Amino acid sequence: MKHAGKLLFGCLLSLTTQASLALELKSPDVSNQVRMKKQQEYKGFGCDGENISPALKWKDVPSGTKSFALTIHDPDAPTGSGWWHWVVFNIPRDTRELPANSGDLSSGLMPEQAIQSRTDFGSSGYGGPCPPKGHGIHHYHITLYALDVEKLPLTKDSPAAQVGFYINQHKLAESTITGLYSRK
Repeated sequence: MKHAGKLLFGCLLSLTTQASLALELKSPDVSNQVRMKKQQEYKGFGCDGENISPALKWKDVPSGTKSFALTIHDPDAPTGSGWWHWVVFNIPRDTRELPANSGDLSSGLMPEQAIQSRTDFGSSGYGGPCPPKGHGIHHYHITLYALDVEKLPLTKDSPAAQVGFYINQHKLAESTITGLYSRK
């Protein structure tokens, strides 16, 4: 019985340690359930922001992670299916951060192997919040995925739904920050 107690304690300690090591995404630019900054707002479609993608950092990566994917989705967009603002995959497994403005294809800040595919703006790269005026608060789900494959078999022209299908086939863990944005 004495050994069973030690074994049980060891198992519980292991489970507690694993639970505390869940993938964690953070940003100095976006806080959970807090209004996003004007610098993240899209420039176009009637919006006049700077269209700078937020800086992102992550830790507590699960074992077996071979790459990462990142998406930003607004489920509140009046389209019936939301709006994809940023879709990135094949981020190398040793990457632990993306600097601000890495969503600008010309910035050179994204890891070379990573692919930024097409968003609902019709182009690749980051497209910031730009909800219709007076449409209320929109929720921007910034989600990082740890994947069990080094590369998804997709290209920069792959639509967000197809990327999402492959992400869900290979997802080990995910972490989300939800930024808020509205326009009067």
